Amino acid sequence: MNKQMKSNNTKKLRLYIFKSNKHIYANLIDDEKEQVITSSSTISKKIKSFKNCANAQIVGKDISLKIKALGVKEIIFDRGKNLYHGQVKAIAEATRKEGIIF
Repeated sequence: MNKQMKSNNTKKLRLYIFKSNKHIYANLIDDEKEQVITSSSTISKKIKSFKNCANAQIVGKDISLKIKALGVKEIIFDRGKNLYHGQVKAIAEATRKEGIIF
């Protein structure tokens, strides 16, 4: 990542979505400190099931509650190489429904 691009993204935290064959993960990352602040996934004790759109909504709601608890209102949504469709869209909509802006 070049320095100019990195300096623009340091003002907001980044919500990165990762999908494996069985699970979906949402990680809130601080690019300036290069560390994960909080995360939620279908392997967490609260959810504990395989990925599908219904469980993706639960992950989205869970991560948004954790983000709000940190006092953050605006983030950058990073879907990675995934299309904005299905599970990724479900996480995004659930997060927005809880009041997180991106």
